[in-house]
Order: sequence, then structure tokens, then C-alpha cells
Amino acid sequence: MSSSTVERERISVAEALADSGVMARRQLRKVLRRPTYVIFAFVQPVMFLLLFRYVFGGAIKTGAINYVNYLLPGIVVQTAVFGSLVTGLGLTEDLKAGVVDRLRSLPMARSAVLIGRTTADLLMNSMTLIVMVGVGVLVGFRPSQSVGSELLAFLLVLAFAYVFSWISAFVGLSVKDPETAQSAGFIWVFPLTFASSAFVPTASMPGVVRAFANVNPMTLAVNATRSLSVGHGQALHPALGMLAWLAGLLLVFVPLAVRAFRRT
Repeated sequence: MSSSTVERERISVAEALADSGVMARRQLRKVLRRPTYVIFAFVQPVMFLLLFRYVFGGAIKTGAINYVNYLLPGIVVQTAVFGSLVTGLGLTEDLKAGVVDRLRSLPMARSAVLIGRTTADLLMNSMTLIVMVGVGVLVGFRPSQSVGSELLAFLLVLAFAYVFSWISAFVGLSVKDPETAQSAGFIWVFPLTFASSAFVPTASMPGVVRAFANVNPMTLAVNATRSLSVGHGQALHPALGMLAWLAGLLLVFVPLAVRAFRRT
């Protein structure tokens, strides 16, 4: 057994958290040194918002609620999920460049690479979501609930994004190739996003699709966010359903991602 392995086995929880902080700062510095990446991270969700607001919005019936108020919570959750795909893509890029091999040779907690990466992506996601809400206000979105409810909605979306980052990490570490990771990510994210209540009410969908959409964690996240931000529907049931989904997904995909990382 090498000395680095022995040292790694003796790392405490506090040291593992410190290592994770170092990895998170490394990733944030890397992102901030690529201003074009930061700019384009905001362009895609803004385009989705403007397209659905001004191109499709007039044809979609949402009852008593204004479409832009119906739409923005869905766009915010979609943006969080799409932002989580960066985790898997970034890990495959580090694998390809040999960065992960160098990190694994250091006397540090192996989980720190994944925790640091998901934490950094969560912080980037939070900045993107703030920008999206600001753009939403410019195009007519009007939150109507208390500040506490709005903050709770924001935290729920971030929790959703964080769990999906671990799924993305597992997918990326499993395929080990940036191009494949990007394609594989969109394959599992697109059905969740569009077969949900993010853009249209699920009542307008065919029976089988509606049944899937109603239990889709994306729908639960959107409905809870929508209720907490504009008061459409009740928040408790979808929020509890979403949290149950997130707890189950976290229990499954964190060990899977760590195991996949150890095998790379």
C-alpha cells in the first residue's frame, strides 16, 4: 500500500470538507477565467424564455394565471437542470486532460473532487438563476408571494439542481468522453423537462404522457416553485414529493458516482 493511500485513508471529515472547498475554488477560478463560457451559460436559458414568452406563449392556455407567470418557474427549473449537465461534461474533460489522475495521486479525499465540483456548479447555477429571474421581471414576470416564500422556492430549485449534478457526474464518469457525456445528458434530461408542467399544463397531455408527467420530479419541482412564487396551486404536496424524489436520487447516485470515480 502506497504512502498516499495510507494518508488518504486517515483523512478526517473536516479535512475532506477542506479538500472539497479547495476543489470548489479551483473550479470557480477555472470558470471565471473563461468569460465567453460564462456569457453563453446565460444565453441559452434567456433564449428559451424569450421564445416561449413571445413565440409560443400566445397559443398556450394556462387559465387564470398569466402565461409569463406560469412560464418563468418552469424555465428556472429547466435552467437548473441544464446547468447540472455541466458537472458530467466537466469531469469528462478533466479525465481526458489527465487532471483527475493527478488529483488522485495527492493525499486528499477522493470524494472531494466530486463534492467540490458539484458545489462549484451549484454556485454557478445560483448566479444563472438570479439572472433569469431578473430577465423574467423585464418581460413581465411578477412574483406575488412573500420574500420568505420566494427564498424557499429558490432554495428548492438549488436543491433540485444539486442532486441532478450528481446524476450528471455519474453519467459523465461512466461514459468518460465529453462528446458522449453531452449527448447522454440531453437524452435523459429532455423527456423530464418537456413531459412536465414546465411549459404547459399537464391536463392538456394524452393520458399516458400525463400520468408520467404528474409523477415526474420536474413537474413536482415546477409546481412547488410556481406556487411559492406566484401562488398558483398549493406548494406542500409537490414540495414533499420533490424532496422524496431528491432524497432517493441522492442515496442512489452519490455512491454510484463515487464508485465510478474510483474505477476511472
